[in-house]
Amino acid sequence: MALSAMMAEQRAKVLAKAAQARTARRALLAEVASGVVSVAEVFERSGQDLVGRTRVVQVLRAVPGYGPARVAALMATCGVQEKQRVGALNEPQRERLLRALIG
Repeated sequence: MALSAMMAEQRAKVLAKAAQARTARRALLAEVASGVVSVAEVFERSGQDLVGRTRVVQVLRAVPGYGPARVAALMATCGVQEKQRVGALNEPQRERLLRALIG
């Protein structure tokens, strides 16, 4: 019984941590959607754990005027994989994405 109690306790901690991460990610994406934080600022903060683990698709879809089709086309032309995370972007990919968003 001690093993299952420990497992339940560990599971509760992991679930709480995951919920906290989802809440923080939701707040970040809301800031992008409202214009408080730009995509360039998100890319600059890619070293932070939460930002680095956020998918590029989520960040781009938070930008007003960018839906699933437009984001998919943008990522394809910039050479970014569908499931790529912000922390895994290299410098040329970031530059291409930012240039495409501005232009």
